Amino acid sequence: MEQTAEDYKLIFEKEGVYLHTNAKRSNQETTIPGFIRIVERAGMPALEWSPLENEGGNSPAVFYTKKDGEGEEEVTNFDPGYEPDWAVISTVKKDREPVPVKESDQWAFSLPLSELYSLRRARFSLGRNFLVLTSRGGHPLPPLHFHRGGTRELLRALHRYIILDQSPVDGRLFLAYPHDSGALSQSFDKLHLFDDGGSDLVSRFIHDPYATTFGGFSKVTNFFRAALRPPDSPNKPRNAQDPSTQCDEEPGFELITCGVELGPRPDVNRGPPLDKWDEFLDPEGRVKNPEKIKELVFRGGITPSLRKEVWKFLLGFYPWNSTEKERENILRVKTDEYFRMKLQWKSVSEEQEMRNSLLRGYRSLIERDVSRTDRQNTFFSGNDNPGLTLLNDVLMTYCMYNFDLGYVQGMSDLLSPILFITQNEVESFWCLTGFMELVHQNFEESQEAMKQQLLQLSILLKALDPELCDFLDSQDSGSLCFCFRWLLIWFKREFPFEDILTLWEVLWSRLPCDNFHLLIACSILESQRGELIGSQHDFNTILKHINELTMKLDLQSVLRGAEAIYLQLIQCKELPLKVQQVLGIYVPSSSEEDSPESQASETQHLLGKPQAGAAAAAANSTRGPTYP
Repeated sequence: MEQTAEDYKLIFEKEGVYLHTNAKRSNQETTIPGFIRIVERAGMPALEWSPLENEGGNSPAVFYTKKDGEGEEEVTNFDPGYEPDWAVISTVKKDREPVPVKESDQWAFSLPLSELYSLRRARFSLGRNFLVLTSRGGHPLPPLHFHRGGTRELLRALHRYIILDQSPVDGRLFLAYPHDSGALSQSFDKLHLFDDGGSDLVSRFIHDPYATTFGGFSKVTNFFRAALRPPDSPNKPRNAQDPSTQCDEEPGFELITCGVELGPRPDVNRGPPLDKWDEFLDPEGRVKNPEKIKELVFRGGITPSLRKEVWKFLLGFYPWNSTEKERENILRVKTDEYFRMKLQWKSVSEEQEMRNSLLRGYRSLIERDVSRTDRQNTFFSGNDNPGLTLLNDVLMTYCMYNFDLGYVQGMSDLLSPILFITQNEVESFWCLTGFMELVHQNFEESQEAMKQQLLQLSILLKALDPELCDFLDSQDSGSLCFCFRWLLIWFKREFPFEDILTLWEVLWSRLPCDNFHLLIACSILESQRGELIGSQHDFNTILKHINELTMKLDLQSVLRGAEAIYLQLIQCKELPLKVQQVLGIYVPSSSEEDSPESQASETQHLLGKPQAGAAAAAANSTRGPTYP
């Protein structure tokens, strides 16, 4: 029967909702833009997604239907693919015009809300939320990626028809129930699906999600300023069309936009790798001068034959002051501890695992990641490779060690070089735990640490190169979102494998500051400024250019540039306090952060006025450079 206008009613519609397909297994585009809608057909509400090229129609091409006596049948198979968002820096089409996508209709779907069983708030990358919906027949729908925000609006619209109740065993899973008299009073805000960062941020998000959402690749500084504004500061309406009002509203966050005279950038020379070890040990095997070793490692890395031994100290497996006999005991204790944890997951029966969705999910993710991690390396190449088995077992055991975090995509990239060097299951595990102590916050679901690092990177770049920052802002790239992958896994996919071994041991020295990885990112960006500013790059081509730098960067040049940037910054007598904080040469007390004097000093920087205290803080700091 032909559908009439009276049978169809549009309740909710949102553009910029993407499906991410698997380009490696398909000839289709990697991402398909489309619309998410809630509609009523003959009074029955349904959730529908259709590609942009279907914009003119009311009905998507593919439905999830119920056949008599057969339950729900999935008309099309969907493979969400392997690569997470950070792994491939993709471009986002920002125009409304339809994008030609071959056979994209096969991805469209329609699901009656009465058949919606659950909604999972999936882990999001680059600040983007994506939702995974499951029908009552157990079929997951294609994950919905909200490139331009709108998840909260969608959930509010869904709440008109259903109740979403948080699962007691999985905080990210929400079960769908029909409304009843006892549930009608439940507030949507009680679900706490997303961290709003304050009512003002929510208001701006709802009214203009593309301009305020981090995942929309917009000017992320606005997002951070609102999220970091002190609770007692007034919530003033923001004029998004007039950036000049921002300085008056939020002093301190634009403290370096007027530019700082940094002085000349010094020339830096790298040194030879650490090639002697025994001479640094006393008769009982203690390391006599750990700081000297760290300085040598920072300056030139470690010769390959010594990495297996020195990495265990850099990553905390062995204390620097331990004797050889104490290290033998540590190895014995740590070996027993490792295999006790390994036995925990090894002894789980199939029946038990069927009732443990988290463990089952971790195992599935690990198996997929392991099969694709550094396979070009002979240690992990080929089928039935023992190296792959070790990679799998260490990651599964880490889930037992840190079950709250579990396994997150990207952790296999951190383990593979460690396992390649140690070629020992126990030692690689404990070295991984030491590495994760440094970067575990990168993988936490809130991603606050990643947002903070991107904000710190923006602060550094504004001090170093305001012109480059202005250009990136003009192309909606001021968020530096294309650096997300760099920071998440410490440039693992940007340099050749052998270079990563050197880069990581340099970073593990923690010299000259804890945030040296941010200075490395600055060094890479500055090396590309001529290509970026001197071209006609727009938002998409900037992302494409940065992505194509993979395996083309010269590590030694990047390291020299990063160290030169550090020396240039700390020698500046008028260095803004925010930059000093990123570099670790000034750590304000809580009382100092809230004092009127501190706020006044930041305002002085905003107005381009010199501040004598900055030089004094740098001169008196105990966290300045400790290397020769």
